[in-house]
Amino acid sequence: MHPDKPLKQSHLKVATDINAVAEIFAWFDRLASRQFPHQFCVNCKVALDEAFANVVDHAHQNLPPTTPIELELKIFADRLEMRIWDHGEPFDLQAKLDALHQKGCNLLEETGRGLILMEQFTDELFYQRLSDQRNCLFMGKRLVPGSH
Repeated sequence: MHPDKPLKQSHLKVATDINAVAEIFAWFDRLASRQFPHQFCVNCKVALDEAFANVVDHAHQNLPPTTPIELELKIFADRLEMRIWDHGEPFDLQAKLDALHQKGCNLLEETGRGLILMEQFTDELFYQRLSDQRNCLFMGKRLVPGSH
């Protein structure tokens, strides 16, 4: 997270429904597709898709489908910041990633694949419990100079 002001910023709220990913991708494309190169956007959408699926499948698995999932995109000249807020039980993202790396998790395995993809396709990744009892997953991706 950086102190400068975003060029664009948008919030989206969806229900706990895996089919909402189409709405999320359309929202992402409206905001980011003209700002960043195609492959940059593909990588960010993979990370966003995996993060959203994890909220639906894990964080909200015992919550009603009407439980909202909130998303935010902040677009800067040199990077993109993505946040997802959920209402599930908190977990230790770094400990889970460390365990997956120690185990030698590969992308062919179902368990942990999403976390590994999020880590590989972003430059910053962290998860925290907030005072309002929600969790926030932050994913940041920097644009490499000359990659347009």
